[in-house]
Amino acid sequence: MLFSSITFLFLFLPVVLAVYYLLPGRAKSVFLLIASLIFYAWGEPVYVVLMILSILLNYFCGRDIKANEDDPGKAKFNMIFAVAANLLILGFFKYYGFLLDTVNAVFSADIAYRELPLPVGISFYTFQAISYIVDIYRGKAQPQKNILYFALYITMFPQLIAGPIVRYEDIELQLKQRRLSMQRFGQGAMYFIIGLAKKAVIANSVGAVFEQISDMPAGSLSVLTAWLGAFSYAFQIYFDFSGYSDMAIGLGKMFGFEFKKNFDYPYVSKSVTEFWRRWHISLSTWFREYVYIPLGGNRCSALRNICNLMVVWTLTGMWHGAAWNFIAWGVYYGVILVMEKYVWGASLDVLPNVVKHIYTGIMVLVGWVFFFSPSLGYTLRYLGAMVGGGAGIVDRQGAFLLFGHWLLYLIAALGSTALGMRIVTALPRVIRNGRAKAVVFAVIYMGIFVISVSFLVTDTFNPFLYFRF
Repeated sequence: MLFSSITFLFLFLPVVLAVYYLLPGRAKSVFLLIASLIFYAWGEPVYVVLMILSILLNYFCGRDIKANEDDPGKAKFNMIFAVAANLLILGFFKYYGFLLDTVNAVFSADIAYRELPLPVGISFYTFQAISYIVDIYRGKAQPQKNILYFALYITMFPQLIAGPIVRYEDIELQLKQRRLSMQRFGQGAMYFIIGLAKKAVIANSVGAVFEQISDMPAGSLSVLTAWLGAFSYAFQIYFDFSGYSDMAIGLGKMFGFEFKKNFDYPYVSKSVTEFWRRWHISLSTWFREYVYIPLGGNRCSALRNICNLMVVWTLTGMWHGAAWNFIAWGVYYGVILVMEKYVWGASLDVLPNVVKHIYTGIMVLVGWVFFFSPSLGYTLRYLGAMVGGGAGIVDRQGAFLLFGHWLLYLIAALGSTALGMRIVTALPRVIRNGRAKAVVFAVIYMGIFVISVSFLVTDTFNPFLYFRF
């Protein structure tokens, strides 16, 4: 079930919110757990069993690590076992098909296998479970004794399928006790509506343009069309994923939880390093805390630090998908970040801001080509079209798409910066009367919600790019 579906907006969410607010104390957590399991089981009920096994595995391993804290060797063994078990489960469902395809291709073998659908959200809840286990081992978190609260941490539907990746220590107290108020509910509703608009109005619209361009052979694209496709995908994935993150944060507030922001206007960045501080913040933080720093981080020789960065970014690419183009995408960013740190970073710092923005934009757009390509061969053909190796500089198709959607791209560009939200809230900000300001806010956000729903009702194109990550 998607947050941007009519079923969720007008059936699941209203019913869950109504019952949640009517129930007393601890019953709220029990009900939210049940609702989360129903949400997860809506499309693939069989994988609820896998999630329950993950809950039991990590709950008892966490308790066992704490119970053996006076025996460092045994505690470390239990931690390694739990992390390895989580990674093996994730690896089986996400990578076994990719590995067998690679073996078949390299050795001209014909190993048959049954392709299994990837459990929704497994990458997110597995990383949350690993952070829980490692933080207990490090002494940064105490194991949860109540399995109900731990199960709620793993399954909570607002951030289950697309993050943000929530560390246990950040919401440990909230699992037991949450503060509900109309003010927080209203803030959550505004977050949710903005996220819904990002997804339904902007992401879906530019995504439809990208679908038209991606259906064309890469060799038949003009420079204009190829770059327009890259821009379209860049806007689609940003508004798609950041919209979902906003909806998750908003839902969290409505249920009394506080989740950290996951995006901070990444397309205004002046370097690729800054871009990755602003994009999918919870994932970058996870890899820094649980992979990069344990490997030695930057407190080591330059050569070792370069190796650490390349390992982290190769794994980041693998996390996003089981295909060579994702691995190449991760390696690409690893190389760029190494070069910014050790080669041209100082030169970049002294350039005018406009040049920095252009440099970062080009690097990021090239990265998205690796990301959306079905194969490395397609990546090379598409990149070739972007530099004139396709059907010339300008063609009718590209010109038609650009001039037919210029307003959409302008809205997307504004929405990618803080200026977009300042425009949305410009009128309420100048109103001094508190009650009048509240009314104007309500009218604006209700209007945005109605427009978003109208897009969902009239448009059948409603994918979610991170749904299977």
